[in-house]
Amino acid sequence: MFARVNTMTTHASTARQATLSILALAAAGSLVACSATDTASTSTTAAEPKSIAATSDTSTMASTATTRPSADAGLTPLGNANKEMKTLRPEAPSNLVVTGVRLGTHQGFDRVVFDLSGQGQPGWFIDYVDAPTQQASGLPLKTAGDTFLDVGIDGTAYPFEAGIKEPNLAPVDGPGPIVAQVTSGGTFEGRSQFIIGLNGGQHPYSVQVLTNPTRLVIDISQEG
Repeated sequence: MFARVNTMTTHASTARQATLSILALAAAGSLVACSATDTASTSTTAAEPKSIAATSDTSTMASTATTRPSADAGLTPLGNANKEMKTLRPEAPSNLVVTGVRLGTHQGFDRVVFDLSGQGQPGWFIDYVDAPTQQASGLPLKTAGDTFLDVGIDGTAYPFEAGIKEPNLAPVDGPGPIVAQVTSGGTFEGRSQFIIGLNGGQHPYSVQVLTNPTRLVIDISQEG
């Protein structure tokens, strides 16, 4: 009888130990699962700030590109434009040479710039003509366009007289809707002649002298 009791006690103890082992294994598995879940959550959180920073940089770049001013912002025509003849005597003594011609188109007007080297301030005699001719010879001066502005820049000299290298004053084509071309008629008796060929008939224009360096600027309205 005592032997049977001991056997039953032994079996109960063994069963209890097995149950405890199973519970311990289950608890360990639960801890491992919790640990894996926490690690994945931390990794996702760490990646989020990089995404936010990239979005912020993109927004800043787009804003900068949108607000950047254009190269032509704020440029306005000089002087008061009209279609009348314009003349001004040069300041004495003047010994200038036209060294270049530059053309540009802007909002509302086209611009012609004559670059000048030498001493003094230029004068001018400018008017519309029906058919352009060279001032010295009277020969036709072929220029593109349907309307012609005859520009005489006074107070000028031959390049060798001013000690300046002979400039290249070949015809220049206009980039804008109004000025078609500018051609040179040469220099004669203190006046350098240029013909500005225009499209679309006569347009109001203005004349101004700028300094440092010296330039004669003609702004031509794009409105007839």
